[in-house]
Amino acid sequence: MNANSDRYVIGVDFGTLSGRAVVVRVSDGAEAGTAVHEFTHRVIEDRLPGTGIRLGPDWALQSPQDWLDVLRTAVPDAVAAAGVDPAQVVGIGTDFTACTVLPTTRDGTPLCFLTPERPHAWPKLWKHHAAQAHADRINALAAERGESWLPRYGGKISSEWEFAKGLQLLEEDPETYARADRWVEAADWIIWQLAGVETRNVCTAGYKGIYQDGHYPSAEFLAALNPDFSGFVGKLGQEVAPLGGLAGRLTAQAAEWTKLPEGIAVAVGNVDAHVTSAAADAVRPGQMVAIMGTSTCHVMPSDQLSEVPGMCGVVRDGIVPGLWGYEAGQSGVGDIFAWFVDNAVPASYASAAAERGLSVHDHLTELAAAQQVGQHGLVALDWHNGNRSVLVDHDLSGVVVGQTLATRPEDVYRALIEATAFGARVIVETFEASGVPVREFVVAGGLLKNAFLMQVYADVLRRPLSVIGSDQGPALGSAVHAAVAAGAYEDVQEAATAMGSRQENAYTPDPGRADAYDRLYAEYRELHDYFGDGRMLHTLRAIRNEAHRP
Repeated sequence: MNANSDRYVIGVDFGTLSGRAVVVRVSDGAEAGTAVHEFTHRVIEDRLPGTGIRLGPDWALQSPQDWLDVLRTAVPDAVAAAGVDPAQVVGIGTDFTACTVLPTTRDGTPLCFLTPERPHAWPKLWKHHAAQAHADRINALAAERGESWLPRYGGKISSEWEFAKGLQLLEEDPETYARADRWVEAADWIIWQLAGVETRNVCTAGYKGIYQDGHYPSAEFLAALNPDFSGFVGKLGQEVAPLGGLAGRLTAQAAEWTKLPEGIAVAVGNVDAHVTSAAADAVRPGQMVAIMGTSTCHVMPSDQLSEVPGMCGVVRDGIVPGLWGYEAGQSGVGDIFAWFVDNAVPASYASAAAERGLSVHDHLTELAAAQQVGQHGLVALDWHNGNRSVLVDHDLSGVVVGQTLATRPEDVYRALIEATAFGARVIVETFEASGVPVREFVVAGGLLKNAFLMQVYADVLRRPLSVIGSDQGPALGSAVHAAVAAGAYEDVQEAATAMGSRQENAYTPDPGRADAYDRLYAEYRELHDYFGDGRMLHTLRAIRNEAHRP
């Protein structure tokens, strides 16, 4: 009998709006039970909770209390739903959005628990883009000095990352900066709460913290940005821990929260996108996993090191130990569709959808799917939340070209879906032009439920799509890592083979539609290159920001 057949692990996925826990059998990855906890504070974008203090443009914060509530509610609820004896649980693994980062005291207390009236004391969510000017300065100085780490990030670091957000903290709230003993990724902070051990995982350190070849950027470089920034690395921690490693053991306090046995294995923290590769058993060179939800993150292991323009980063051991891990991404995908439905669709469409028992998204999808490629006469840019890859500019914004008085909501909806597929094609083509082949395109995430969207991607990319075998990709991936940390498997690759799954060739391109999309894609690339320099879009954003000032 398989020794793992009666053992279970817990995977916990901390997302943008909720946290999800899944109970997974160690022997084969079977999911026995799951539970979700919706964040009370959701995304804090307008005012600080419990205050009248307004936030500026492009701010996005979260509450650590929401994360703790996931441990207290979703984990025990998932175990109860699974009907599993907690004594059978041998490990827990977690993943987080990134870069979601917060300032804490030396013992890990979030500063927002101490000074909730200060915006900079709160965790900055991945989609916090108010540090773009600071990222621009970091990039300009790094290019001027020829910093060796810059090409590893495609020539630019993002405003979403640790150093840009840290520089913003210093220059906009130096008192909170000085009080922050630690500047820690949420992915590592939650491990601190579970195991009582301060760790830094190689994934967030490498992709979001500019940790390359055993080093962060030098104190000399940081001082050139701002003399008071020279000691910033001291807030990050010097040692990094491997993925699938044992961070520590569940503390008595965390055992009380989760109702799990004290002392079980706690895996090293990870990022929601990267951990999904294990859940899809896509941990070999050339297997690109696109985790498609509110945004899309593209991750891929490779045995080759290359400089890919506009990628988010390439990190040794960043997805699985022993390989280079590449990351690219699109800052808005599902969020764009949701924005359109929430703000630009007439009430008559909602009524028509309700009469048929459909969501507005499903209704628009049906109408859009009935069209021929190009019938709407539109082409759009998918930059409503900025561009992560390959332009790395979060001050860019969305564009729709070709609208007339005959344009209908379903026309724009389809054009927005196509725009995100075109953005994905830019990323794939950039990797392959840089000598890093994409051998398989694997899709995970909530947007898998939209079969029309998936077919559009297959047609636009001109390649088959594989799909993950689980609806709980990140949580399952975290459970895979928990199994490794608990000693059930030798490494992540072995655990992924046993516990992960995917369906190959789930969607295949239609040659006629693919040819038609080639014509539209050519127009997208022209629009992409024209507006990509930011001249017009940056000016419009500046005018908007000026109008928002008190």
